[in-house]
Amino acid sequence: MSLLVKLDLAPTSEPKHSKAAADRLISGDPSFKTWAQDESRKDPVRTGVWEATPGETRSIKGETMEFCYILSGVVELTEEGQPPRIFRAGDSFVMKPGYVGVWKTIETVRKIYVVAG
Repeated sequence: MSLLVKLDLAPTSEPKHSKAAADRLISGDPSFKTWAQDESRKDPVRTGVWEATPGETRSIKGETMEFCYILSGVVELTEEGQPPRIFRAGDSFVMKPGYVGVWKTIETVRKIYVVAG
């Protein structure tokens, strides 16, 4: 098994389909696709590609940290107590442990994610 993993940015495998949990849904009817591509053997680190259709949900990171790189689409993230920030294709950001805010998908978004914790 190789310890070097190339992420497939346009996966053709069947994704895991999901919807926003009722307690996290703010508006719209967003649906999600996740193409999990790797996870560590010891530490809880997961990587892959994720896609969401338009809508608004509560984003709560808890003890995890997430790095995101936007491949396509537009999102607006509003951290509690902070002004909204827009992210588009080519942008990247980190949501640190304890992050709480609103994730608003404006245009269907696809991102690379790395979640640790």
